[in-house]
Amino acid sequence: MFINNFDPVAFQILSFEIRWYSLAYIIGIVIGWTLCKKIFIKNLDINEKFDDYITYLIIGIILGGRIGYVIFYNFSYYLDNVLDIFKIWQGGMSFHGGLLGVIISSYIFAKKNNQNPFSYLDQVSLVAPVGIFFGRLANFINSELYGKASDVPWSVIFIKVDSLSRHPSQLYEAILEGIILFLILIYFKNRNYLKKPGLISGLFLIFYSLFRFFVEFLRVPDEQIGYLILNLTMGQIISLVFALIGITIFYHKYESK
Repeated sequence: MFINNFDPVAFQILSFEIRWYSLAYIIGIVIGWTLCKKIFIKNLDINEKFDDYITYLIIGIILGGRIGYVIFYNFSYYLDNVLDIFKIWQGGMSFHGGLLGVIISSYIFAKKNNQNPFSYLDQVSLVAPVGIFFGRLANFINSELYGKASDVPWSVIFIKVDSLSRHPSQLYEAILEGIILFLILIYFKNRNYLKKPGLISGLFLIFYSLFRFFVEFLRVPDEQIGYLILNLTMGQIISLVFALIGITIFYHKYESK
């Protein structure tokens, strides 16, 4: 059993706090950008425009993540407290919302440059698990998105939550949606799946959604929402939708000539 009493603030300069969650975003984006530029897109036609694309990507992640959280997870609260929508430093980002933001920003950028949006989305899909890994570690440090009570040997007590030993569901997601998903996508990349833009994106949606769906069974649902249809969480329902989208994309792109 491990006792989690981490400080969510990494360090402080005067009155300015740098939090682990912010660092996770920065580290994930920097490593992802470096991998793409130095390894994955050396000989692709999107190489020249990729640096400009990063700006669109960051905007898509932040706006999509925040708007997604507002709509999917706490709409009634923000409907009565509109100004709180802009208080991002208080927390509240949705991965699926960020994913939608990435898709929209990639489409806008690619069409502006007469390119295939999936050429960019495939690159993002390859390195997204890196960002997810660091993001879930930050969730663990912040004692958020924690798991259900459990007595497994690796259970964790989140002091900031209560005195119960719980599943470290954040670490489960870091391993599945981060490390394992990254290895799966690299495997398919090495089998030349990048030659058909959209295949890697479809696989990312499928495997991420499956991993997220099953881990949610061990995770405490959002307090303000609880369980919904068929006793599923909001995260599970959205994951099923994205899994179907991923299957559709993969099938369409795989069969196309």
